[in-house]
Amino acid sequence: MKSANRRPQSAMAGRGSVAVALGILLSRLAGLVRQRVFSHYFGLTAPADAFMAAFRIPNFLNNLFGEGALSASFIPVYASLLARGERDEADRVAGAILAILALAVSAIVLVGVLATPLLIDAIAPGFTGSTRELTIALVRILFPGAGLMVMSAWCLGVLNSHHRFLVSYAAPVVWNAAMIVTLLAFGGGTALPRLAAILAWGSVVGSGLMFAVQLPIVLRLAPRLRLALDTASDHVRTVVRNFAPVFVSRGVVQLSGYIDTLIASLLPTGAVAALLNAQTLGLLPVSLFGMSVSAAELPAMSGAMGLDPSGTAALRARLDAGLRQIAFFVVPSAMGFLALGDVVAAALFQTGRFTHGDAVYVWAILAGSAVGLLASTLGRLYSSTYYALRDTRTPLNFALVRVALTTVLGYVCAIPLPHWIGVADMWGAAGLTASAGVAGWIEMLLLRATLNRRIGPSGLPADYVLRLWAAAAAGAASGYAIKRALATLHPIPMAVAVLGVYGVVFLGMTFALRIPEASHALRRLGRRG
Repeated sequence: MKSANRRPQSAMAGRGSVAVALGILLSRLAGLVRQRVFSHYFGLTAPADAFMAAFRIPNFLNNLFGEGALSASFIPVYASLLARGERDEADRVAGAILAILALAVSAIVLVGVLATPLLIDAIAPGFTGSTRELTIALVRILFPGAGLMVMSAWCLGVLNSHHRFLVSYAAPVVWNAAMIVTLLAFGGGTALPRLAAILAWGSVVGSGLMFAVQLPIVLRLAPRLRLALDTASDHVRTVVRNFAPVFVSRGVVQLSGYIDTLIASLLPTGAVAALLNAQTLGLLPVSLFGMSVSAAELPAMSGAMGLDPSGTAALRARLDAGLRQIAFFVVPSAMGFLALGDVVAAALFQTGRFTHGDAVYVWAILAGSAVGLLASTLGRLYSSTYYALRDTRTPLNFALVRVALTTVLGYVCAIPLPHWIGVADMWGAAGLTASAGVAGWIEMLLLRATLNRRIGPSGLPADYVLRLWAAAAAGAASGYAIKRALATLHPIPMAVAVLGVYGVVFLGMTFALRIPEASHALRRLGRRG
């Protein structure tokens, strides 16, 4: 009976990871279009720095709740109740969490708006004069929108637990669309500081639309849901108790990003905007592959553990399969960023005020982020495994290690290191992302070692990883040769040619090296086609 149950769960998780990946792909593509339009109008100017820094501060709230603490503390409890058929109790828990969340977020938004000048001093101490004043004004506009996005995060938790992944992860498309329309409508003849403020209001409108898209589906799936501050329920208390440690551990990427913005604000003008452009690209494979697998596996793992708390062998098998699936896509992404990042950055951002020199600068930062790309994505799945086991403390401890390392190494590599090696200060941004990658590897290895002592050996076989890197290196070498041959071509057709050759050579090498995930990926595409 157990094996019969596992097959539908595996198939459901597999379909779920595809749905998550598709939803994330749509939202990230919309985000890239938004970033390209933004770069066209703003370039790497002081108002661009101000908007990017302001964008990070309230979005930090949403990212922690939406991609982290709320999902990791709420979904294991809610999905377990659904798996056991306790739908009334599940709806009761969901309503209570929504009420608590709405109350808490309202207070946080109010405090955030009032304390914005202090936040700017803490996050972007290098901003002065008109840049600082503009950043303060933008943060105050953006904070209410962040509150609406947190409500969307609650919708995501409910929808994911019911295995409705596509809508929740594609919902940010409407948010990005609202900002794109705002830029196109007002960008032509508007001064940059005023355009930044108008764009911030466009973001708030988009946040409301994102919540509105998901809510009707949630109400259909949970018809007995009622808002009530029910703190007497053991299940509600479990969610609340697990929330605080997960808030830090799952949000370590956002905390590290906060630190990156702080340090980048001490670098020359344009560093903050360039860093955010590079992170937009660098987070694409993390979200598309790491998050898609982790998001689909968390409710599946939680439901399996709810039905069979001692089933660690099945848990380990799911973990290993997920790790291989993630690595198959992330290794070529990292190699592509390292060897061909200028082609990617130019194709996406080189327009208007954004020059080829700016694209090369973003490439350097992107190459630094490639150092820890695989570790970041694998670490997400390891953390999800801990959350399925109802262990939120272990990921917290290792997340704190990563934050500490990111802070110390990031400052050293971004500020004094350029002087020591005799390069311009602006290149400290590349040292910043590379040092964060080193910290990510240390965190992932700690997560793996501790989990292996608990559930048995897990991880990627060394020969599998070496074959992936060899295939990616062959693809990158072919792509680089095409880049040199087509040096005068427009950035977009060049990217199509270079990355197309890279992809074809990589896939061909994976077949030649007998990597089974290549066949699995093509079969899945064939079935969907």
